[in-house]
Amino acid sequence: MNKNEMIYEGKAKKLYLTDDPELIVQYFKDDATAFNAQKKGTIVNKGILNNQISEKLFLLLEKEGIATHFVKRLNDREVVTKRLKIIPIEVVVRNIAAGSMSKRLGIEEGTRLEFPIVEYFLKNDALGDPFINDQHIALLKLATPEEMSDIQKLALKINQILVKFFDSKNLILVDFKLEFGLLNGKIVLGDEICPDTCRIWDKESLEKLDKDRFRRDMGKVEEAYQEVFRRITTK
Repeated sequence: MNKNEMIYEGKAKKLYLTDDPELIVQYFKDDATAFNAQKKGTIVNKGILNNQISEKLFLLLEKEGIATHFVKRLNDREVVTKRLKIIPIEVVVRNIAAGSMSKRLGIEEGTRLEFPIVEYFLKNDALGDPFINDQHIALLKLATPEEMSDIQKLALKINQILVKFFDSKNLILVDFKLEFGLLNGKIVLGDEICPDTCRIWDKESLEKLDKDRFRRDMGKVEEAYQEVFRRITTK
């Protein structure tokens, strides 16, 4: 299968067409951004680590009955995925208060929530990915009520699976972002799942092992990604 023209370049990935119109190649970059790209940098080998972490988690979810866009990993930085019609909504599942939730609601970071919270953000860099609700989604015709019901159920099921898996690796899944798309009318999980899109803490020390280390200039960013990779990919 040949990799053809690039059709998209985002903050963390490049997407390429292939000879098969139903498949694309996703290339993982080392570029790092934060605060809607106001802060930029590089995390050495981030793309290599995220590609393999994401592969492991997508295979886990597929095994548990979650439909994903994952097909196969080609090499260290590239993966073949199904081509989805992406729904422009970032779905965030929160188990512990952190980040924007703590700022918006005044809940102290690290507070364990009584139940998982599902939030929606408009996928629009120019607008700063604003917080939206079901009525905004209906008004903007981003998805139907039935599709959003399916997305919420899937997000909570994915959370249940991942929380258990991360716990087995002595990690806490604080929160994470998901993106979904349509494939033949069916909701399918897309994008990636990795320390770029998740908040991950060590279960004992509560040390942050994710992109917050870059956002907050905490140092040892590469080491954090490597540690998550080691734990998640080690049997």
